Amino acid sequence: MGSRTFHLCLLGFGNVNRTLVELLRLKSAELRERYGIAWRVTGVASRRLGWWANPDGFDADGLLNACDSSAFAELRGQECPRHTDWLRTAQADVLFEATSLNVENGQPAIDHIRAALEHGAHAITANKGPIVHDYRELRDFAAERGKQFLFESTVMDGIPIFSLFRNTLPAIEVKGFKGILNSTTNVILTGMEQGLSFDDALRQAQRLGVAETDASHDIEGWDAAVKVAALVNVLMDVRLLLTEVKRQGVGQLTGEEVRAARAAGRPYKLVCRAQRSGAGVSASVWPEQLPLTDPMALVTGTSSIIQFETDIFPGLTITEENPGLYATAYGMLADFIRAAGS
Repeated sequence: MGSRTFHLCLLGFGNVNRTLVELLRLKSAELRERYGIAWRVTGVASRRLGWWANPDGFDADGLLNACDSSAFAELRGQECPRHTDWLRTAQADVLFEATSLNVENGQPAIDHIRAALEHGAHAITANKGPIVHDYRELRDFAAERGKQFLFESTVMDGIPIFSLFRNTLPAIEVKGFKGILNSTTNVILTGMEQGLSFDDALRQAQRLGVAETDASHDIEGWDAAVKVAALVNVLMDVRLLLTEVKRQGVGQLTGEEVRAARAAGRPYKLVCRAQRSGAGVSASVWPEQLPLTDPMALVTGTSSIIQFETDIFPGLTITEENPGLYATAYGMLADFIRAAGS
């Protein structure tokens, strides 16, 4: 099979995009032989590094070892003044956007994705902000440009939730869903059930790499609420504002309460819910006690679960057990293959 070489630009060069480069290398032969896809990374950018481009492609080994701007200069990189110059110099075919979430307005990720689409590149993101704050506009703009705007890694890592309904289950109406979608709070609650204090359980989540140094977005339920809004916006085709998600985190729960609930056979979980209500959707993120007969009660640690209610399938459940960084990177890789074949 003949192959086409795609120029890839990585915006954000932390764990996700670095792992994506590793996965691309691991799958290079399969991508070329099975899908006719060859690739080179021609752009790397982050807030700390600046905007670096090399249209001939950065050496992958050197790229993974690069930790500061001087390393990119040694890799024959050209520093660009802003993102539009960067996309042009790198001759971008695909943007992989993996910057930090801005809960308030989704910026600057929204502007960067729009710029990539305007340049003529497909846009793939692991960032939930653009889906919550600007999904319809970005979707429609991508369609106008004949490009793909994809985001499989934004919820439950690389598990095919969005593509499941987009590609495999056409003409299905999602009436509602419920699930456990935040790993940090799940690890914290599991640790507290095992006798840890809240602070010790949080430190355990941070050691596992699940929780950020500032885990307030997870603890207060914001991360879960963003995922609920993203799912509603895309799968239920209803514009749901983040402020419309009824929200309470796990910070108010004590170790005694959590352990007593587990002993009584009704453990606490931070449950995400959405349900069609007339022309709109009611949604919440809230600590709930669940009976052990509920599959969500059995989900511990970094695992996740979501249960969909549809007009055809009354219950459709997807469970993800203890994912790692490769799972998130795989979601972006799968989106790349879809975009390349469009």
